Amino acid sequence: MKRRRLLVLLAATAVLSLAGCSLPGAQRYGLAVSQDDLVTTTARGQGTVDHVAWNLPYEPLSLDPAHSFNYSENTVIANMCESLFRLAPDLSIQPGLATGVQQPDPLTQVYTLRDDVTFWDGTPMTAEDVAYSLNRQLDPKTGSYYSNYYTDVASIAATGAHQVTVKFTSPDALFQQAMATAAGAVTEKAFTTKAGEAFGTPRGGVMCTGPFAFAGWHTGQSIVLDRNPHYWDASLQPHAKKLEFSFIADESTAVNALRSGEVDGQFFFLPPAGLIQLQKNDDLTVDYGRSLAFFALVALDQKGPLGDVRVRQALSALIDRGAEASVVMQGAALPTAVLTGPDYWGYDRSAFASAASAFTTRTDPTRAKQLLAEAKPTKPIVIGIQGSSAVHEQTANVIQAAGKALGLDIRIKVIPVEQYGNLYSDPKARAGLDAFLTTFYGNVADPLDVYAVFAAGGPSNYGDYTGVSDAVASARSTIDPTQRAQKVIDIQKKASMAYLYYPWAAAIGTKGKK
Repeated sequence: MKRRRLLVLLAATAVLSLAGCSLPGAQRYGLAVSQDDLVTTTARGQGTVDHVAWNLPYEPLSLDPAHSFNYSENTVIANMCESLFRLAPDLSIQPGLATGVQQPDPLTQVYTLRDDVTFWDGTPMTAEDVAYSLNRQLDPKTGSYYSNYYTDVASIAATGAHQVTVKFTSPDALFQQAMATAAGAVTEKAFTTKAGEAFGTPRGGVMCTGPFAFAGWHTGQSIVLDRNPHYWDASLQPHAKKLEFSFIADESTAVNALRSGEVDGQFFFLPPAGLIQLQKNDDLTVDYGRSLAFFALVALDQKGPLGDVRVRQALSALIDRGAEASVVMQGAALPTAVLTGPDYWGYDRSAFASAASAFTTRTDPTRAKQLLAEAKPTKPIVIGIQGSSAVHEQTANVIQAAGKALGLDIRIKVIPVEQYGNLYSDPKARAGLDAFLTTFYGNVADPLDVYAVFAAGGPSNYGDYTGVSDAVASARSTIDPTQRAQKVIDIQKKASMAYLYYPWAAAIGTKGKK
């Protein structure tokens, strides 16, 4: 088969809560990323493509938007199931299935819906479908991974032929933004209710409105999507007739599949060494894009060694984020001292920039030593890492070496890539771990979306941290962006340690028109 020129867009991940050291003998290979050079998307294709093969780092657990809070799942769903709004590649929020929203009072949001949208089976999308989809996210029985966005929702109802009204118990600055994520995804009511528990599975499938339609899921092999010829948005009419996802988990194998042309694109989990190989390949174009993702060490057990804030502070003081970005990530990441870097500053940028400048990426071994002398931890710290991940393995080795230099007993537990996603949702999977490495992300360009995980009872507050719960609630109920920014900055001082929702595959095509 004749080789095509391939386009690979990689998110430039921020490097955060990672312990580092001098890494003697390590070499930087020059994949230098600059914040000023990041792109928002690759060039849009011009010609029709019969088949596009795209690889995922693991097989999705579900294609139900309510259960899509992870990378492989959202990568597929973003091309099928649309939300009321869109998180565009530049991280701005734009109209989607809703043309707009009005807020007649602080406790009410009224969404106006498009009147020209149909599901893949030809059925028109109605306000009943939208209200059903949002209420399904609200219903505890669904077990939505986005339930945190519905915390302040009192009711959701169709209030007109093309209108849905949401009532709140208190003002919520995040809900409307969340409607640009899978939290606001719309599925056909009749299809979803008929499918029942099979909805989103290989057997049940899904029924949505997006540019690609679900065509089949061959367990262990691939997921196939077909172009939707009746898609409502002419600007995102797909060039590809068929989009097929494979599940190559091994990083080296995935790189070789890209180099050989076996796959046309790859989700951004790639070893930095593999990026070097790809950049040297004349058949590939590698771009680095803006991102809400960050690499972090997540503390879990409040009863273990990391339950002592002094031990966590000591690890943070050992962090050499610059070394992690340039050596382990080999220049394909940006060091930052706060969880929410520049791409999160969707409002009041100057205030967030000023606040971030107060933090440093420099290490402080002396302070770390003093903190550990006070804390005197006696139990080992067990850190979970993903199997077949060079970045996880190298980072864990760095953390372990840095801890050992100060007398910390740090142990590493390797978890297979197919099971690693369970750490985010299953407490049993996290048993025996004090922390795990993660490429985490917020969903919208608002720092509060990340810091909200520290609210008590939050779905991602794995360590049950409660130090900023009241502050998060106060910021979330503050609609004015300037006032909210100041409250979020106060949270950041205490707590600091678009590819997932936009139909990205619609732009894939040949460089020239056929």
